[in-house]
Amino acid sequence: MNIVDALQKTRTKKPPKQKMTKAQKKEARWGLLFLAPWMIGFLAFYLFPMIASFYFSLLDFNPAVPDQATFIGFDNWNRALFQDEEVRLSFFRTIRFAMISLPIGLSFALFLAVLLNSKNVIGKNVYRTLFYMPTMIPLVAAVLIWNGVLNEQTGWINVFIERLTGINAVGQGGLRWLADPKLVYFAYTMFGLWGVGNAMIIFLAGLQGVPTELYEAAEIDGASWLQRLRSITLPMITPVIFYQLVLGVIGSLQYFLAPFVLNRGTGFPEGMTRFYMVYFYKQSFTFFNMGYGATLAWLMFIAALILTIFLFGTARYWVYYASEER
Repeated sequence: MNIVDALQKTRTKKPPKQKMTKAQKKEARWGLLFLAPWMIGFLAFYLFPMIASFYFSLLDFNPAVPDQATFIGFDNWNRALFQDEEVRLSFFRTIRFAMISLPIGLSFALFLAVLLNSKNVIGKNVYRTLFYMPTMIPLVAAVLIWNGVLNEQTGWINVFIERLTGINAVGQGGLRWLADPKLVYFAYTMFGLWGVGNAMIIFLAGLQGVPTELYEAAEIDGASWLQRLRSITLPMITPVIFYQLVLGVIGSLQYFLAPFVLNRGTGFPEGMTRFYMVYFYKQSFTFFNMGYGATLAWLMFIAALILTIFLFGTARYWVYYASEER
């Protein structure tokens, strides 16, 4: 064996495994002890229920008569993927609504954050509190309030539009926000705009983390406010935008409360509000077809996972992290 072979053998030889000292063992035990509540919660409330729901998806299971559950294999999956057209229709309704509400909601929250981050606004703390306060109202109450606000006969939005523009917005021939298939998604988007306080606060925190020296250098170069917004502000808060986008996509796929409170999941008007989660609820808790409902839940989980992976895949092209190379 020559010297080169001996050196290579020495390099590839694994170092001996060192035993943990008493202090390290004690520290590891304390670490596991503090992790135990989270681990127990994860197993009890996440992992085991997911495994159970997948098992339920292989059954013809009615929770009212659990002893009559029968194993049917992947029949529920076959029905959901290839036979039940309402699954596809409800999913595309959800996607269509998300494509309308999500850009408007994120843009409005960012607009408020930029406005309240301005040096020229007086009483910014008061406005921040006022914009955040609607998020403290229970969602059911908020939906019922907006049901009155958008009423075609007495809603103040229609009255305001009619007096401002002269358009016939009040009455039978007016704007029927919650009964017109062309307007109902915009009406539901208004529900969400009332609760953008959380997103606004997160955007505001991101804006306040932008280095001020970048703005000072841009002002010296003669950059306008719009140029500073486009070239400095937006690129520097892309991690926050990405975070809000991921949460918004997942939240939009799970949209349920407003259509269920207003019309009990009937899909009024013309089936436009029979979203995926509404259809899942009706199958699971109205028709007590829990096996099929578990299948629908898993399909939504897979769809959300695919969309999230896609977003993370595109993030490397437009999300800027100051501490990492792009």
